[in-house]
Amino acid sequence: MRKVGLLFAAVPVLITAGVYFLAPSDSDASAQDRTSVEQLAREEAKAKAEGESAADDKAIAALPPGLAAPAKKELAQQIVSTSAISSLDWRSSYGAIEDPGDGQGYTAGIVGFCTGTHDLLVLVENYTKAHPGNGLARYLPALRKVDGTPSHEGLDPGFVAAWKAEAKVPAFRAAQDAERDNVYFDPAVRMAKLDGLGTLGQFIYYDAMIYHGPDSSPNGFYGMRERALKKAGLPSGGGDERAYLDAFLDVRRAAMLAKKPNADTSRIDTAQRRFLESGNLDLRTPLTWQVYGETFRVP
Repeated sequence: MRKVGLLFAAVPVLITAGVYFLAPSDSDASAQDRTSVEQLAREEAKAKAEGESAADDKAIAALPPGLAAPAKKELAQQIVSTSAISSLDWRSSYGAIEDPGDGQGYTAGIVGFCTGTHDLLVLVENYTKAHPGNGLARYLPALRKVDGTPSHEGLDPGFVAAWKAEAKVPAFRAAQDAERDNVYFDPAVRMAKLDGLGTLGQFIYYDAMIYHGPDSSPNGFYGMRERALKKAGLPSGGGDERAYLDAFLDVRRAAMLAKKPNADTSRIDTAQRRFLESGNLDLRTPLTWQVYGETFRVP
């Protein structure tokens, strides 16, 4: 700094020249203006989104708990479990793990976290942050490598046994619960409530979110919702709830068959569609449904 100051003192003419040299050109000023405008627009958009989110939170808080009520949430896990493991005992699936050959690698845990669809990786990463040195931590490099693929590279032969062993640890069970809620249950229930749907609609969204993933691809949850909106209006906008849910189930059934032409769609046909046809929009018990030809009942 002293050297620069001495230079300025010794050659005052160059100071003026330097000022002109450093002054922004018209194009630079224009670029700065655009940057300022874009930054302001981003800040306004963020503030608007936060304001809308706060308003949504307030609106949701004023609504009945719906599927988020403890008894209904338990019922939701039971219905999902009959489609996943043909049992009402959803807690027995914490340690479940297999590769069903659907191109998504290993499917494991209470909502079928998959090594090929990123959610299992996120689960293990978050769990490891809170519990370093757990039995699954050593597989993180392999999980990152196979993410988005059906590969087992680096996972076999020990990953299956490690998962089953870790599933006996209460903290890992709690981690599965938290990931289920953060990624699937809470967003599905929130979206359904904003759409004006009751407890059955909230469950229909939740089951679709689990099976198809929370993404905007044509056969992802948000993509299917957009397609359903072209067939029927939302209850929140004055549309008929039963008509909208019927349209959503049509879209979802088609998405399942598009993914796998011979897919068993009984989780829709002889479960959710039956609830809808009977007018059970509150998902009241007692409840009877069929999945894969087997009958289940909740008193």
